[in-house]
Amino acid sequence: MNRYVKTALLAGAAWSALSTVVLAQDAVPQTEDTAVEDVIVTARRRNEALKDVPISVSALGEERLEQTGASDITALQQQTPNATVQVARGSNSTLISFIRGVGQQDPLWGFEPGVGLYVDDVYVARPQGAVLDIYDVQRIEVLRGPQGSLYGRNTVGGAIKYVTSRLSQDPELTLRGAYGSYNQIDLLASGSMPLADNFRVGGAIASYQRDGYGTNINTGAEHYNKDVLAGRVSAEWEPADNLSIRLAYDRVQDDSNPRHGHREVAGATPAGAILPSVYDTNAGIGDENSVMNHGASATIQFDANEHWTFKSITAWREGDTDTLIDFDNTPSPTLDIPAYYADDQLTQEFQLLFDFDGFDGIVGLYYLDGHAEGAFDTILGGAGFVIGTAGSVDTESWAAFADVSADLTERLHLSLGLRLTRDEKTGTVFRANYAGAVNSPLLGGTPRAPTLVRTNYTNTEDFTQLTPRIALSYDLSDDVTTYVSFSQGFKSGGFDMRGDAIFTPGTVNGYDPETVDSYEIGLKGALDRLSFAASVFYNEYQDQQVTTQVPAVAGIASFVDNVGSSTFYGAEFEGQLRLLDNLSANFAVGYLHSDFEEFLRYNLALGVYEDISDLVVLQNAPEWTGYLGFTWIGDVAGGELAVTPSISYRGDYSQFEFPNPILDQEAYSLVDLSIVWTDPSDRYTLGLYGKNLTDEEYRVGGYNFPGALFNNSIIGYYGPPQTVTASVQIKF
Repeated sequence: MNRYVKTALLAGAAWSALSTVVLAQDAVPQTEDTAVEDVIVTARRRNEALKDVPISVSALGEERLEQTGASDITALQQQTPNATVQVARGSNSTLISFIRGVGQQDPLWGFEPGVGLYVDDVYVARPQGAVLDIYDVQRIEVLRGPQGSLYGRNTVGGAIKYVTSRLSQDPELTLRGAYGSYNQIDLLASGSMPLADNFRVGGAIASYQRDGYGTNINTGAEHYNKDVLAGRVSAEWEPADNLSIRLAYDRVQDDSNPRHGHREVAGATPAGAILPSVYDTNAGIGDENSVMNHGASATIQFDANEHWTFKSITAWREGDTDTLIDFDNTPSPTLDIPAYYADDQLTQEFQLLFDFDGFDGIVGLYYLDGHAEGAFDTILGGAGFVIGTAGSVDTESWAAFADVSADLTERLHLSLGLRLTRDEKTGTVFRANYAGAVNSPLLGGTPRAPTLVRTNYTNTEDFTQLTPRIALSYDLSDDVTTYVSFSQGFKSGGFDMRGDAIFTPGTVNGYDPETVDSYEIGLKGALDRLSFAASVFYNEYQDQQVTTQVPAVAGIASFVDNVGSSTFYGAEFEGQLRLLDNLSANFAVGYLHSDFEEFLRYNLALGVYEDISDLVVLQNAPEWTGYLGFTWIGDVAGGELAVTPSISYRGDYSQFEFPNPILDQEAYSLVDLSIVWTDPSDRYTLGLYGKNLTDEEYRVGGYNFPGALFNNSIIGYYGPPQTVTASVQIKF
């Protein structure tokens, strides 16, 4: 009851303070000079003004991304309240996302994210290659809270929508080059060409090269470097006034070296010493890494009349990853993990949108056919053997959904959403011990029989879920809206691809779906020079899926358990305040409080589940997050100069559910500065971007394998150090 009281107090304080200002402001008409323009988003799969959407949405447009020097979508973490968007452990382009404490940091095949990623309404199922570099982008939307009714499973925490730029009616060519710290060289070319009045083609290609922040002391190779080539081509055709067809293809190739991490605790051998630079390693497994992800889509839109629109979105994606992680960070194969992942997916979505006076919405059908597979070796040199693991998961998902809004009165609006999802998953898992501390036959090693088969099964499970949403909104004025909502999201169940049937026999049965019930009160809109969005939320997290690997006798035990339940509540406030005609402030503040009510963990020694909820916390869930940036725009040298200093704050947080003082990150702040000059014709743009100017050292991930068998392998991964980048852009 105490949590409900706190939530109610937060809601009442936020709503009453702002709504009082709103009601007073409503009596004073805004002038054209002070009115804040509406931001248009597609959070509910249709074009709407941001203030009219009863969902917590952060929208960063192309101009804002340029002003802040955002290079990839991990920049969202700094400007979005209660969000974690960062590079995964051991990789350069694998994405880890949490929103309001809900997500998934395990990128292994078969595990699914808790925050959905969409590129032009195409769902990207796997996190490999999903750290999207920002180029040729119109805007990025971050939808916070469960999006089960419109976006389906695996948006239990929220969704990120990457919206690319549409092709121009006129010939265009943009060239951009950048040079920065650590020999950073970025090259970008984008453009479009109309071949007829109703047919255009275009594309973009980008190369991102950078030396490492550190070095592999053992091999001399770059560590934390970047070697990425990305591209996108598209065609847009309007064969009739009411018919449009868009074809698109994109590809990213990441050949950056693997990130082996940094030892946080010294090992038993001199090679396991703690290196002075957090970006250095002493790994011996190698420096070859490759991630490829590509896909194609076809979007067809038919406007039957002014009331009805039909849309079809057909998409295919495929990815391949070959990677290495040296967990012990020494030349010896004490705890080395070579691996490969492969996946493909085919999706089809049909949408029927309608818009009548006071009544609009969308109904649709969705289908996904996905396959993910992989293999990895756990090379244990100290034990003289390797644990080989391989498997696959096939997923078929069907869904029917609807989201409808109706005007009950001129100011009162009701929104109802519902989605029925059915998943069928077939998982195959094989895990075995092989003699010799070299690659197993599963990864091309010498063919040999296993000395012990630990897991070998194939199983199929069905998961069906109905996820509703209801929202009631009220226009306090023409410019400000308040709303209350309830929404539910769920993440499908599955099978643990690391599951060890000797340690945990129940792994062959898989794990169940998890659900989040979210209650939210919000207020958003514009007041004179202020545009803002405020929300207070309360979430009930049930059957929560938690992935952990722990040291065990002669190996590593993996758990994917439905550990129980947690509750968390919080508040968010973000917006823009125009202080002067040429000076504005962007801000975002997030608060999050969480508690586990039940956390069941399998006791390997006793063979029973125990409730250890008093020992655990929600991972990647800092209590406070914040952002403050000022943008000054003035006339300089005949052009427009935009100067944007900013600071972002992230409170203490735990890397895992089990607090670890060695790996957990204390609160830190990042200070950035961007200076962008554009000539009067908008043809030339010069930029200077400083990131992490105070050179803050902060962890974004880690692994915890203490003990003599693993040479006390406790390693951390770190965010980028201080960098400065200069850029030149020319438009033709």
